[in-house]
Amino acid sequence: MEIANNILKYYLRDVYFITGTAYAGKSTMVKMLAERYGLIPCGENYHAQVSDAVADPQLQPNICYFSAMKDWQEFISRTPEEYDHWITGTSREAAEFKVAQLLRISGSGKIIADTNIPLDILHEISDYDHVAVMLSPQSMSVERFFDRDDPEKQFLLSQIQAADDPAWAMENFKNCIAKVNSREHFEEYAHSGFFTVYRDSADGDTREEVLKTLARHFGFDGQEGETASCKH
Repeated sequence: MEIANNILKYYLRDVYFITGTAYAGKSTMVKMLAERYGLIPCGENYHAQVSDAVADPQLQPNICYFSAMKDWQEFISRTPEEYDHWITGTSREAAEFKVAQLLRISGSGKIIADTNIPLDILHEISDYDHVAVMLSPQSMSVERFFDRDDPEKQFLLSQIQAADDPAWAMENFKNCIAKVNSREHFEEYAHSGFFTVYRDSADGDTREEVLKTLARHFGFDGQEGETASCKH
């Protein structure tokens, strides 16, 4: 079964999307906008509970990669091209799960979603004033990838350190991250036709300034309220 895009756009009319490159501040802005304006926040992996349970290798091979790979050394040893292809494929497969989840909760209030739904799909299911692109330099995503103290990144770091040649493994993985955040992908976002905010430096605290910019774009000014939660 297929659902026409005009139907999806109607039911997603209270969903606002933030997309873009790594380390641009997407998750921070989703959290702050939700708290300030009483929105339902949906982090990037809000679909994972369902997709991890029901994904089919025949239909969603990229999502199912983790169950098919030999081990984590295989994961960190892939070429940048293979890694980029996997990230792109996973985003497209996950889009269906994400849209389904947003449809499920869309009647509960206005939603702000950190998303990697492909740009062409966002153009089909949403409008200019419901989407914002946040961009950061490639160097920031590569150099600061392991700066965040979250379990997933620290686990990957431990796998790199356990490789036969840790130096090669680290360099290869950095090349993978660089490929995913390449100039080509940056330009796709920058020229997507959506409203764009660019983070050119990690220096200084610009969160309030960016928050106000996004709030004006989304039309949230004067609509402060209590934060809800993204339900699974």
